[in-house]
Amino acid sequence: MNERDDRGRERERREDNNRERSRSRSRSPVQGALSSAPVDAHIGDGQPPLLPAGAAPPFPPPGAPMMMFPPPGGPMMMPVVPGGVPGMMMNMMMATPMTNPQDKVMRELFVGNTPQGTSEILLREFLNGAMRRTNLCGPTDTPVIQCRVSAKFAFIELSSVDVTNIALNLNGIPFMGMSLKVSRPSKYSGPHVAASSWQELTGQPLPSNIAPISDSKAAEDKVNRELFIGNTTPEMTEQMLKDFLGKAMEQVGLTTQPGNPINACRVSGKFAFIELRSKDETANALNLNNIPYMGAQLRVGRPSKYIGEQTPHGNWEDILAKYMSGELKLPSEGGAGAAAVVNNVTPTATPTKVVVLENMLTPEELVSDEDYNEIMEDTKDECSQFGVLTKLVIP
Repeated sequence: MNERDDRGRERERREDNNRERSRSRSRSPVQGALSSAPVDAHIGDGQPPLLPAGAAPPFPPPGAPMMMFPPPGGPMMMPVVPGGVPGMMMNMMMATPMTNPQDKVMRELFVGNTPQGTSEILLREFLNGAMRRTNLCGPTDTPVIQCRVSAKFAFIELSSVDVTNIALNLNGIPFMGMSLKVSRPSKYSGPHVAASSWQELTGQPLPSNIAPISDSKAAEDKVNRELFIGNTTPEMTEQMLKDFLGKAMEQVGLTTQPGNPINACRVSGKFAFIELRSKDETANALNLNNIPYMGAQLRVGRPSKYIGEQTPHGNWEDILAKYMSGELKLPSEGGAGAAAVVNNVTPTATPTKVVVLENMLTPEELVSDEDYNEIMEDTKDECSQFGVLTKLVIP
């Protein structure tokens, strides 16, 4: 009996040992260490929990980069990129400096008359090489740092404002059979900087097979031959305005030679621009101001970029009034036309800054505050097209 009891107890001990070994194998070394060793967690005193001695933390995984956090006031340690160059992350961050948008405008230049197929890399390297060869920069400098190419023009960004001023001397440089026009972009509002052309700089004439670029005098002449047309409607097309205004000028004698005096017309929303063939006919066309067309009264005036002298002129109402009074004889009637009469009008009143707009409103439109405010805003928008509006009063 005692012998059987001893054998039974021995069997139970072996089974218990087997179960314990099985549980030990199913647990990880970390779990075993955590479950068997005492842990001082310091819960609630603001300190992180501590692992027992000999226990491995569950992170980071093998091979992963580690971010090192510095002590207070110490230097920041950047992570190591596998396969990268030490310090590469810091270099990448420093390679993109913050720039002032206004400073960027001062460092940009417009490059016009670029040939078809021009690539950004080709143009940038060509201009950099040209500036090095002519000592406009150092022999190892890279003055042009960015280049954006469109269909027939490009914009280049240079390394500094001083270098940008010097690069204006590239104007007229031959490139792939074309003569490049290098100038300030339209949004530039800084001071004027004198510069020479490429031919003046190098003393070399333009090759005979390359047409010269249009000079500033041609651009100035175009401004003198342009007029602003306001109060247009969406139904008015470029061809319709060109034909109507040109025909009106011919009928009342505002032209100086046969044919339509308007060479081109550009429509944009509620306004348009027309280009005439001569400066004299441009001045004559100012007399078309307030001419009615398709239910609207067209406003005709000089564009805002015009800086020439103001020529005296009348309005369409003046032409009609002189025609009705017999003072004006149309060319079809053997007269000299409106240009000979209206352009010689001498103002009889003292000029002021006040403009009176009549026949615009009805009493019913002034009853509703909503209608009143809408009319006020529309009138401000229209008047602002002709200059700075300081005050608007509606009775």
